[in-house]
Amino acid sequence: MSQRLERSMIENSHEEKDLGVLVDEKLNMTQQGVLAAQKASHTLGCVKRSVASRSREVILSLCSALVRPHLEYCVQLWGPQHKKGMDLLE
Repeated sequence: MSQRLERSMIENSHEEKDLGVLVDEKLNMTQQGVLAAQKASHTLGCVKRSVASRSREVILSLCSALVRPHLEYCVQLWGPQHKKGMDLLE
């Protein structure tokens, strides 16, 4: 079912991304947690492959600067409320 706004047709969608947060038609944000975990994992893999130093300080500072923002972006809004969602992000 589509809606009309003035002369334009607006299609329905099952999910919408607004300000970088994915929300489905039931206002469920579980998929946002999955996407955040995937982005963080991808970034962590890039850091591991491209950094020659295995120093704990170097790795921690890179993770804080590059990985954590993916996990913390708007977490107050979409943060996992169930153990399954928390386990995914860990």
